[in-house]
Amino acid sequence: MARKDIINSVIGDGSSFKGTFIVKGSFQIDGKFEGELKIDGHLIIGPNGKVKTSTIITESITIAGTLIGNIDARKEVILIETGRVLGNIEAPKIDVGEGAVIQGEMTITGGQKKDITKVVHESFTGIKMEDEVSENTESSDNNTVNNDNAFNADSNSNNRFF
Repeated sequence: MARKDIINSVIGDGSSFKGTFIVKGSFQIDGKFEGELKIDGHLIIGPNGKVKTSTIITESITIAGTLIGNIDARKEVILIETGRVLGNIEAPKIDVGEGAVIQGEMTITGGQKKDITKVVHESFTGIKMEDEVSENTESSDNNTVNNDNAFNADSNSNNRFF
């Protein structure tokens, strides 16, 4: 793996575990794990590692094996060429190696604390969404844009975003 973390806990190759794992520090899975994972550190799913979970909550994760489940990482997700993920990923930084496989939604937050939809909309229009809502509320004509059409350049457009 690219990182040089001290591994606090390991599920070894050929071993399996079902249940809940809460780890302070780094954790490596080279065997099979099914259950809930909350890691206050770096999680490594080795090339032979197989994980099935609802959502992994971790600081960062490196995936060389197989994961079925979502990832919520505070810092980064690294998916190397042998990695396989079936699930959604949310992190400030996502690094995907050539040959890696992902099916799911990816949200790269870039470290933003605000709703990413608002960040992109504000960048595109130059108008803070709160300002736009207050301006539209004060408008006396029938062209007020409601929240469902907040991304439309033309409120009569059938295209939801532009």
